[in-house]
Amino acid sequence: QVQLVESGGGLVQAGGSLRLSCAASGRTVNNDAMGWFRQRPGKEREFVISLSQDGGSTYSADSVKGRFTISRDNAKNTVYLQMNALKTEDTAVYYCAASPRYFSATYASSFDYWGQGTQVTVSS
Repeated sequence: QVQLVESGGGLVQAGGSLRLSCAASGRTVNNDAMGWFRQRPGKEREFVISLSQDGGSTYSADSVKGRFTISRDNAKNTVYLQMNALKTEDTAVYYCAASPRYFSATYASSFDYWGQGTQVTVSS
């Protein structure tokens, strides 16, 4: 079993930056595909960005391309989401997810383990 805990959320002004962390415990996620999803107010959970098992490929939603990046620190068993040039529409609860079954993934159904989420609020 894998436990994922997100941190780093908070309140930031539009145009600012935040870095979210996703710390894994229970086993290593170094060989998992990792992803970030978000749920905006009144909306369904949506894909944001993901990283392939080997860390060589990333996939991102059009809405965050060029602004968000995903990375992993294998020594810390942690995945990061760097968010730059934040917009008010980025306000959401952000979830980290792990997929041991797929080399790369963008669908929520492909991910087996989920964190509890961290709130990001972007003010105008």
